[in-house]
Amino acid sequence: MQASQPVVQLDRGPFASQLDYKSRLQFNAPTLDYALSGIICTIGPATNKPETIVKLIEAGMRVVRLNFSHGTHEYHCRTIQAARKAIDCYTHKMGVHKPVAIALDTKGPEIRTGQNEGSDTAIIVLKRGDKIKLTTDKSVENKGNKNMIYVDYEKLSLIIKPENIIYIDDGLISMRVLQVTGNQIVCEVVNGGKLGSRKGVNLPGTPVDLPSISERDKLDLKFGVEQDVDMIFTSFIRDATAIDEIRKILGTVGKHIKIISKIENQQGLQNIDSIIAASDGVMVARGDLGIEISTEQVVLAQKCIIAKCNKMGKPVICATQMLASMEDNPRPTRSEASDVGNAIFDGADCVMLSGETAKGMYPVECVRCMTDLCSKVESVLWYEQMQNEMKTVVQSSTSDNLSAITLGITEIASLSRANAIVIVSPCPLMAQLISQFRPRCPIVFVTGNPRVARQSVLYRGVCPLVPEAMANGCIDFARILTMSLEQMAKLKIINVDQTLKLMSVNALKADKISFRLLHMKQKSQETKCKETAAIKAKCSAKITNCFKKS
Repeated sequence: MQASQPVVQLDRGPFASQLDYKSRLQFNAPTLDYALSGIICTIGPATNKPETIVKLIEAGMRVVRLNFSHGTHEYHCRTIQAARKAIDCYTHKMGVHKPVAIALDTKGPEIRTGQNEGSDTAIIVLKRGDKIKLTTDKSVENKGNKNMIYVDYEKLSLIIKPENIIYIDDGLISMRVLQVTGNQIVCEVVNGGKLGSRKGVNLPGTPVDLPSISERDKLDLKFGVEQDVDMIFTSFIRDATAIDEIRKILGTVGKHIKIISKIENQQGLQNIDSIIAASDGVMVARGDLGIEISTEQVVLAQKCIIAKCNKMGKPVICATQMLASMEDNPRPTRSEASDVGNAIFDGADCVMLSGETAKGMYPVECVRCMTDLCSKVESVLWYEQMQNEMKTVVQSSTSDNLSAITLGITEIASLSRANAIVIVSPCPLMAQLISQFRPRCPIVFVTGNPRVARQSVLYRGVCPLVPEAMANGCIDFARILTMSLEQMAKLKIINVDQTLKLMSVNALKADKISFRLLHMKQKSQETKCKETAAIKAKCSAKITNCFKKS
């Protein structure tokens, strides 16, 4: 089914409760082709060629993630070049530019193992009962084997004690400390597994004095500025002061770079409100978080963090092991499919793939699968309830005119079952505010600023476009809208062969915002637009009502 046809799987109600709504889900109904949620893909050895990245973009990827826990600056520079070449190839192939963001994920003040002997892809098989030594001796940093593994925390032997438990690789492997001698820690494997290179090490219950921003992070951040990345995923954020420090490091040249704080420890959870307020977005990084706190607490932390971000209008990403089995299999497990779906139900703006696309055997299939899962769940969300709840939140926290206007636009689009909301503006704020209200249809944000367009993909439902004329300074709204409709058709956001309803918003001037509900029909190869009088009357009434409430 084409994305242009609004899918309303259920009658519009009324519904007595969430229980009533869910009991009437029509799970066999068709869904949209265009997922509203953003998909973030980690690029690694399995996907760092331009031709593969093109396929990821076609499958639904909106953000390229570079994991700086692995690789050199030279390696990541080549990956960035490959990604940008792929975007150009996709543009040439489709005849339209699709904004794809590039994100730098910092190593963070974390503890990791070294590289395994042989190569980055070498695997060490550890079995329960095996004895192995952990060492801080740099001479074996790249010589990890089944007898000895390097760990990059110099004070490890000073703080660790016999009987302590050490977790490696998101807790998949655990070891019990038997003896500490000099810079070596003798351990017994409790839970074995396949250990790759440079995996995270966690010491739950053991205090560590790691800095907020490591020296390596500072170099990586400066590299990100040089490479003009769009956003930074900052690891192991414990409080808001770390975000301020990062902004200082990025400096004036990098002030446009968005900072997404990764919540991965107990302290980050304790300071979550101030972290969200200081950040441009948040990631629920469930891997390390699930080691610092219990597994059952992660479920609650995910829902809490996502809800807080939704209320504050900040984009939130759900990450780690979402489709992990697809590293080796062409289909996900049923529980993984439910995990992705529940993240969308919770309110996540984006979902992220890590090893699945970095080193997995089925990276493109994985992205297609996630796109299908997202669009299926998005088609059954109780949007009216979400909008009512968000209306209460916004009206209690702000009384500005722009919030009232965006609320009115969202409600009109919902009542009319619009196929898309098209916003023409140099500024992303209106698109971001509308995203907060979670409309059922895509929010097409048309701008002349490519960087702003790329950064807006973090917000649920926002589909950015950069028409060439607008990028060159054109302010003719009618011309820009016409070009945008052509691009929307090429990207399958709309189907011009069908009758369409589009909410068009002219926000080229901040002090003069106008909008119309357009009824578009395809006739004799000409697209005619006419304004629906009844809807226009509703539009006026809705906005008047919004201003009165505000």
